[in-house]
Amino acid sequence: MKELFISPPNEKQKEFFNSHHRFIGYGGARGGGKSWALRTKFVLLAFEYSGLKLLLLRKTLPELRENHLLPLLSQLNGIARYKRDERAFIFPNGSRIRLGYCDTENDIYQYQGQEYDVIGVEECTHFTFTQIQFLMTCNRTTRSDFKPRMYFTGNPGGVGHNWFKRLFVKGRYESDEDPNDYIFIPATIDDNTVLMKTNPEYVKVLDSLPEKLRQAHRFGNWDIFDGQFFEEFRDVPEHYKDGVFTHVIEPFEIPNDWVIYRSFDFGYAKPFSCAWWAVDYDGRLYRILELYGCTKTPNEGVKWPPEKIFSEIADIEKQHRWLKNKRIIGVADPSIWDASRGEAIIEAADRNGVYFTKGDNKRLPGWMQVHYRLSFDENGIPMMYVFNTCKGFIRTVPELKFSNNNPEDLDTTGEDHIADEVRYMCMARPIAPTYKKKITALGDDPLNLHKGYYRTV
Repeated sequence: MKELFISPPNEKQKEFFNSHHRFIGYGGARGGGKSWALRTKFVLLAFEYSGLKLLLLRKTLPELRENHLLPLLSQLNGIARYKRDERAFIFPNGSRIRLGYCDTENDIYQYQGQEYDVIGVEECTHFTFTQIQFLMTCNRTTRSDFKPRMYFTGNPGGVGHNWFKRLFVKGRYESDEDPNDYIFIPATIDDNTVLMKTNPEYVKVLDSLPEKLRQAHRFGNWDIFDGQFFEEFRDVPEHYKDGVFTHVIEPFEIPNDWVIYRSFDFGYAKPFSCAWWAVDYDGRLYRILELYGCTKTPNEGVKWPPEKIFSEIADIEKQHRWLKNKRIIGVADPSIWDASRGEAIIEAADRNGVYFTKGDNKRLPGWMQVHYRLSFDENGIPMMYVFNTCKGFIRTVPELKFSNNNPEDLDTTGEDHIADEVRYMCMARPIAPTYKKKITALGDDPLNLHKGYYRTV
């Protein structure tokens, strides 16, 4: 049999190879050697464990062919047998590497009922979390000598940006997720010594990108990606206490004399969103509490009828120490007053004592109000804060993108329900952008009509 030759890995690739976590994330920037690392790890595992079942995925078939199929055909020629009809490499010890793709959401169902000891997803941020969750159900084994595991490689951006960032970069886990299962190994082109030596010009290509793309693709910055609608948003845990250059902060007790608002966006098959806001003496908004009607699948509604939604809201307001016995000003999407197809949704709200006024639904002025609120002043203080307990906002709002059809609006195919509800809130308390403008006195001006001054607008 032909002898297998593998080039020495770099230090980050060694760390990737040596990890035995349940879920292993690698990469974050372009040129970090992700494809080689994943492909090589699969070959090593296939040799080490007899009868191992492995599934290696890319988003599309052309990507799969170029990044994995052709290199493996060359590398494993005379070592493993390739079965074209199954798109699989069969090793002498019975191990099997199957290559697959998920070009559409439904392509994932071709793996239904199948069992794999190892699953690798390259450019995993091109996959939705729904697809990833489905694949997780396929990652199981009856072997006693091997624990199932999944490998993920990816860069910032894409439909899967949010779930990868949450699990691997930020380490924010749900109650059914074990932090000990996850590890992230960041890598940039600077770690890829082979590429730096063979193609040093690639660094110049990355450095020449527009700044947002440069931060994402050159340095693996997960807080900035191309097309981000609310690019001002910052979530900086080390500033949760002082609130400087971050929008996310730790909760604190709300003063009794602060005004409380409730904003609402209805949803059934898609999530509904309700949030409570406190307004300080300077008019600054604090998102202190939220009720987001979403299943564990992103952008999937819990399908609560209006009566249940508003009953739950009423109970929260009766019980929560920041809300009970408070006058709460409600603002909601005007569509809930629509009675053209039967009872208006607002009637269920009224029956439960949850009162609203019609929110201003103008989209572009509303988005500008959100931008104004998110902007930092010269001291790093915004006009909107979010308590770190408001997980729905933190997950969804930063990941919204610009619309391809209307460059001033956001992409409504994204999970925009919380953003819409925030927009109603901001339009209920509109502010002007803050900047300083100096007007210089011109010539002889006895009436002092053009006196130099600073004006906050």
